[in-house]
Amino acid sequence: MDPDCIRRAQGGDVSAYTELIEARVERMVRTAAAILGSDADANDVVQDALLAAWRQLPSLREVGRFDAWLTSILLNACRRALRVRGRRRVREIPADALEGLAGVGDLAAEIVRRRAVERAFDRLSADERSILVLHHLDGRPLDEIATVLGVPVGTAKSRLFAARKSLERALAREDA
Repeated sequence: MDPDCIRRAQGGDVSAYTELIEARVERMVRTAAAILGSDADANDVVQDALLAAWRQLPSLREVGRFDAWLTSILLNACRRALRVRGRRRVREIPADALEGLAGVGDLAAEIVRRRAVERAFDRLSADERSILVLHHLDGRPLDEIATVLGVPVGTAKSRLFAARKSLERALAREDA
């Protein structure tokens, strides 16, 4: 991260902002898609988050917290999108994710398993989805997640544990 680039962007330099975002947009889309379950929704939410970040950038006080700040804006945009559309969700299963499975029976079992996990994930709150995605998909450590959420590390750890338990309960309901 280049603090000078952030400061230039705060001053209204569009090319500096573009440079900052280009390095982060792919990860943002991946995170939003995992939370929302739709690539199209993820792209819309990331655009909204980037616009909000541009508008709010002059108010960023701690340049070293840019990534945490930007992720927080993204998570808030995801929460808003989930509230607006309710709990309905369209899950895209990329064809390449199913390649290499042994046979048709295996393919059917894999699809059933994936759909059960998706339905269980749908039952989670936006906050539970967010912390699971940040930790398990993005691979972010707890201290970074705590910074993004603005909570102590112990609280982030507790929230992650609770989200995992919620997912386990939701999966158990799917198996029942």
